[in-house]
This record gives sequence, C-alpha cells and structure tokens, in this order.
Amino acid sequence: MPDADGKIVIESATSPGHTQRVDRAKYMAMRDALIAVLPVAPPGITVAEAKAALLPELPGDLFPGGAKAGWWLKAVQLDLEAKRAIGRGPGKPVRLFSYPGKQPARRKTELM
Repeated sequence: MPDADGKIVIESATSPGHTQRVDRAKYMAMRDALIAVLPVAPPGITVAEAKAALLPELPGDLFPGGAKAGWWLKAVQLDLEAKRAIGRGPGKPVRLFSYPGKQPARRKTELM
C-alpha cells in the first residue's frame, strides 16, 4: 500500500498483524531483485545465496556498495512470506523459493 510520502506498508510473517512503513523505492528495488533470483520450487536457495545473487542487481544510488542490503532483504523476505508470495524450504539453513504465479502484481507506475 503506497503512500504519497514515498512510503509503503509492509507486513511480517513472524509478527502477524504488525506493519511497518518503509521507503517505497528501496522496498521495490529489493523485492524485484529477490523475486528475480529465487527458484520457483523447493528446496530453494539460502538467504546468503540470494543476497550474493541479488547484490549486483541493486541500484547503486539506493544501496551504495550494498549498504543496508541485509536489512532490506530480511524486511522484504518477511513481507513476501506474509503475503505468501515466497516460501521457506524444509530444514536449516533457511532456504527461500517463490511460488509460481504468486508474486505481487506490479502497478503500471512501478514499471516506470
């Protein structure tokens, strides 16, 4: 849910009912990068593997040198898990995968 002030409300799979307002541009950049690197079936890839794969794809103006990418990766991961767009594979370490056809729809304005 975007706001006029450049914020978006996100959820958390680990804290149902809890929401947080975060920077929309950083959220969208991380969401797009994460969805792009995740496989579409379990067991998925580890969070460390996902981070390594998506870091080169992040805009340098939003994440200079990958700064704060770990925090944003976790925030987006938990939001997408709450929305059931991605899931966790069994066992440890945590492995992530996307559900085919369950990624959040992108609005026309997000594509510009």
